[in-house]
Amino acid sequence: MRARGRPGFFGYATLIAFVLGSLFPFYWSFLVASRDSGILAEGVPPLLPGGNFLANAARVFDSVPFWKALGNSVVVAGTVTLTTVLFSALAGFAFAKLRFRGRDPLFVFIVVTLAVPTQLGVIPLFIAMSELGWAGGLAAVIVPNLVTAFGVFWMRQYTVDALPYELIEAARIDGCSMIRIFWHVCLPAVRPAAAVLAMFTFMTSWNDFLWPLIVLDAGNPTVQLALEKLQSGYYVDYSLVLAGTTLATIPILIVFLLLGRQIVAGIMQGAVKG
Repeated sequence: MRARGRPGFFGYATLIAFVLGSLFPFYWSFLVASRDSGILAEGVPPLLPGGNFLANAARVFDSVPFWKALGNSVVVAGTVTLTTVLFSALAGFAFAKLRFRGRDPLFVFIVVTLAVPTQLGVIPLFIAMSELGWAGGLAAVIVPNLVTAFGVFWMRQYTVDALPYELIEAARIDGCSMIRIFWHVCLPAVRPAAAVLAMFTFMTSWNDFLWPLIVLDAGNPTVQLALEKLQSGYYVDYSLVLAGTTLATIPILIVFLLLGRQIVAGIMQGAVKG
């Protein structure tokens, strides 16, 4: 007999269907990118990739400054991810485990800012970047996103349950300062939540289009602006566009592979606690 609680055929079939449905858009992009645009006019397109992907990828680098766009996106997304995780973990630790005047109203104010549309701050933020002389450069994209209200909320909620007060008091008795408690006690305890926040922050920063479009110069693009240039002509070469899209997806897959173990560990930890 099937072991109690183990998923059966229907469960595995559902999981396989979800996996195939998630992978299909990426496979379709690679399929079109490996052929010419005529594939879209065929009644029944072939299901196997062609041999034109490298040629289409080379055309991407010839059409737009894609190397520079990749480098800019790596710098922006990497910096924003590191600072968001660090500052959010610091703020989450303070709001969850430290007692100070105005802690709860300040946290409520941070959460309320999540309801404010980002578009409302575009004009004053652009004016501020111009006054500082940062408009057109990467600093104008990085500095406003060094920390997010969602990151603070996420890390605070996780720290409340993941880090008991007894562990903090034990570290204090051993002579640890508050910074050492955060670095050696808090960070290891919240590592799964930090990995999830890092992945979502990197994806959000990598895929950001509106703010870089407004504040960056045309000769200093990110990946999303470079992809927009590929389809800005009168005739859209979808093989070229999807080749660039496939290349732009690779860094996100690498980040997911690097952080996947921590994410799974966090999910399993929550399942065991439950």
